[in-house]
Amino acid sequence: MEVNRDEAERCIDIATAALTNDQPDKAQRFLEKAQRLFPTEKAKVLLEVIAKNGFTPRQDFSGVSGPRQRQSNSEDARPEEKSSDTSKSYTADQLDAVRRIKQCKDFYEILGVQADAPEDELKRSYRKLALKFHPDKNHAPGATEAFKAIGNAYAVLSNASKRQQYDQYGEERRHPSKHSPDNGNFEPDISPEDLFNMFFGGGYPSSNANGRMRYQRREGRERQREGGFALFVQVMPILILVIVSALSQIMVNNPAYSLSYRPSAGYAQKRLTENLKVPYYVGEQFSREFTGLNLKNLERTVEEDYVSNLRNNCWKEKQQKEGMFYRARYFGDTDLYQRAQKARTPSCAKLSEITASLHG
Repeated sequence: MEVNRDEAERCIDIATAALTNDQPDKAQRFLEKAQRLFPTEKAKVLLEVIAKNGFTPRQDFSGVSGPRQRQSNSEDARPEEKSSDTSKSYTADQLDAVRRIKQCKDFYEILGVQADAPEDELKRSYRKLALKFHPDKNHAPGATEAFKAIGNAYAVLSNASKRQQYDQYGEERRHPSKHSPDNGNFEPDISPEDLFNMFFGGGYPSSNANGRMRYQRREGRERQREGGFALFVQVMPILILVIVSALSQIMVNNPAYSLSYRPSAGYAQKRLTENLKVPYYVGEQFSREFTGLNLKNLERTVEEDYVSNLRNNCWKEKQQKEGMFYRARYFGDTDLYQRAQKARTPSCAKLSEITASLHG
């Protein structure tokens, strides 16, 4: 899917920046997430580099210019210069947002929701704020503390029993020690960072086993309380999908064309679109069924499908070629680098040709 591919590329960008900043663990997490979303040669190569070398980056990952030259022992022993977080810039809006969080009086105000806000509204608010205040995104002073406050607020309010207890204390609910000896009542079951990873990292976090187990037990109890109706609501989209798919199989005819020669399926007659001269294949009855405007509309669809396939294939060709460059660069393989330079990208060439003809 296009969305998964874009998100995978974003994860790779974050990973390469982490490698440049000597953060291989963070880079590995995002590369593994990228592979789950949309496997690419680039992410595969970088994971291999990290696994084999332990990897301490000495180059900028934003481009690929040539194979990496092997360095002497004295160069390898040279310590890396690390940029300080204090040098990272931030905007006035980010600083004002941090101050707003610090001035909040309760968890509801931190998340920007009403006291009767439902679970889905809490989730939406948390997602938005967590991305906005994450230390990797917001470098304003106090952003880390604000991020933790947001995570703690959601962790408590998303727990039905903790939220009920929290709501009992009115204006003083942020200070449980004033009215209850049990300070653990409002302790979240999961750390802010682990909560963030659970939402955006592709599953439950692994760094805090005890917190994860408590969170999973709580989730299990709440699911049991929801009863059969909630289960039906969860299963209903799957049932609808199955029914629609079955109806499609029964009611929808075979496509009128194929972009590939498939005589066994009835697509044996070759045609060319009038505009871009794109080849496509049809059955014996095609000429009787498609004439005039219907034919023009169908050929427009043929050309759109053809160009879409070219874009996908071009992207894959570039990924494969870039993967060769990565291997050549980080393993010092000159022969592989030369092969990468000579590697052809026919889909990209054809796509450029079509683009030029459309704008010509």
